[in-house]
Amino acid sequence: MKYALYYKSKKVFINTLIHIFLISVAITCLYPLLWMIVSSLKTQDIIFKDISLIPQQLHFENYANALREEGFGRSFVNSIFYTSVSVFSVVIIASLAGFAFSRLRFLGRTVLFYMFMAAMMIPIPASFVPLYFLLNKLHLRDTPAGYILCMISVGLSVSIFLFKTFFDKIPRELEDVARIDGCSKMGIWWHVALPLAKPVLAVVIVLNALNVWNEYILALIIFDSRKFMPLQVALQIFQGEFVTNYPLLMAGLTIAALPIIIVYLLMQKYIIKGITSGAVFG
Repeated sequence: MKYALYYKSKKVFINTLIHIFLISVAITCLYPLLWMIVSSLKTQDIIFKDISLIPQQLHFENYANALREEGFGRSFVNSIFYTSVSVFSVVIIASLAGFAFSRLRFLGRTVLFYMFMAAMMIPIPASFVPLYFLLNKLHLRDTPAGYILCMISVGLSVSIFLFKTFFDKIPRELEDVARIDGCSKMGIWWHVALPLAKPVLAVVIVLNALNVWNEYILALIIFDSRKFMPLQVALQIFQGEFVTNYPLLMAGLTIAALPIIIVYLLMQKYIIKGITSGAVFG
């Protein structure tokens, strides 16, 4: 009886320590986000005088002023367009390629797949100079099309790997049944493979949306015109040479964070399933 009470008390103590640690980590991660949101509702005069998370006055006009700043609203629309087109293209291309690598047998299949996997080992900054010269030669530099093509190529390797790994686990019997019902290869991909791949689909969408939405350096290399700049570059307009408008900057950062938070909330129920997708069809 004493041993049972001892082990039960030990288990409760360990669980309490774990929960305290996790709560501390959560607070550490959430506090900067909360400070950013609260700071976006203050004025320039009191943003550093009042460091509390409950300001005396709420200045929601900061968001309207931020959106009215020259180029910020246009860059917000640009980022939505770049992210939507890039993510949609990656999902279609990567799922088709992953299905082909998993289910079709063709000459050079293994070599081509490992070429895509090798691209995962190349740091993105290492490709900046070749991309600059290639886009310049194709007359795609300083164009939305050139930027979108680059973002698609960046996300393909990992996405193809995730889709191919998942499709490998789908039982062949499901494909045979679909073929008996008259489905072609494309029909099997659309009606069988993609519906089953929702967990991986969610992971691919979130990863690529984060990648495109937060991209900064590549945009500076490709674009010269401010009208094509994405949102992350446009945040610089709130930072002057001598003065930074911190309330508008915090409002701009909050606006920039909202779409990705919304995407994650919509996809969160599939995230864990996607991470453990290898065990779905064991």
